[in-house]
Amino acid sequence: MLSCFKDKVGDVLLPGDVFSFQMPESITDSKPEKVVCGPGLRRNGDEVLVCKSGILRHKQPNLYWIDSQQRRYVPGKGESVIGIIAAKSGDIFKVDVGGSEQASLSYLAFEGATKRNRPNVQVGDLVYSQFIIANKDMEPELVCIDSCGRANGMGVFGAGGLLFKVSLGLVRRLLAPQSEIAKDLEKMFPFEIVVGMNGRVWVKSKTIQQTLIVANLLESCENMTAQQRQTLFRRVADGSI
Repeated sequence: MLSCFKDKVGDVLLPGDVFSFQMPESITDSKPEKVVCGPGLRRNGDEVLVCKSGILRHKQPNLYWIDSQQRRYVPGKGESVIGIIAAKSGDIFKVDVGGSEQASLSYLAFEGATKRNRPNVQVGDLVYSQFIIANKDMEPELVCIDSCGRANGMGVFGAGGLLFKVSLGLVRRLLAPQSEIAKDLEKMFPFEIVVGMNGRVWVKSKTIQQTLIVANLLESCENMTAQQRQTLFRRVADGSI
């Protein structure tokens, strides 16, 4: 029954909490309701186990997940991340994505790359890429092209900007389709931003001072309410801070 789950939406849950979806014997003929488990939840038969502490969130019709302030990143297939080229090993680049191990990136995984026309990638460069392999039994693998062979915004970037790290919860808020944080910042300064699902954020504005202001404001949004954030942004825009 979904009622036990819906009643807990917005509450803080801890690892070890269990929700049972076993139907009572009196209504066994009815169809079981489907539940899609997002990050922090794991399905085990007729039970859903909580494996991460945080706030239970819900999205229609039946998607549930745990919204937490986790900083440790676990690679997931299809996620776009900001990586740092750590080493060259033959035809493979080793990329630091902030996980427990480095990911591999082939030199052919760039738009227009061939054996003769190799991409100009150096150790220390930032790359915006996507996981095509990410599971506990295999080495993570990245690509900088989509399924059509196009870069689609991926590849080497980062000249003149600032890279910093935030929590994974703030990253999800920044990547939301109607992100209020991004909208409020755009009213203050024109800037470029790249957000990776691994908690890394890169920003660049017209001047170094504006770039540092944007970075500090983003980091300060971590534990602020919408009203507190808007008050802070207004004070910065007025020059009172």
